[in-house]
Amino acid sequence: MSTTIFHNPKCGTSRNVLGLIRNAGIEPTVVEYLKTPPDHAALRTLLQQLQLPARAILREKGTPYAELDLGNPKWSEEELIDFIVQHPILLQRPIVVTPKGAALCRPSEKVLEILDQPQQGAFSKEDGEPVVDASGQLVCKD
Repeated sequence: MSTTIFHNPKCGTSRNVLGLIRNAGIEPTVVEYLKTPPDHAALRTLLQQLQLPARAILREKGTPYAELDLGNPKWSEEELIDFIVQHPILLQRPIVVTPKGAALCRPSEKVLEILDQPQQGAFSKEDGEPVVDASGQLVCKD
């Protein structure tokens, strides 16, 4: 099984997660889900891997979440998945699937929990915040 990232190249968190994956020496399958959105069955499988309900992977910011009234508890799991299929921008990102598991990687350091290879060197986020030191160890935050 390979590593897959559901990626939006316009998202800084998604770019940082992709960088951390590559810093572990892994070249993932990159699914730009806005260009090639997952279908209903693929989303159902992804949710099973994440062990999350559809509501947990809905993105509100910059999406039609409010206009569609998706905060309303009347929507079933299947209906929420249908909304994501119809409007892939609703999919929270980045989601990463590896041989060790799947995770919604917010914050970006969350990806380190499911990578099956260690970091190979220093890594800083785009904003300059260090995540991994030169020896490949997670930088502790105060």
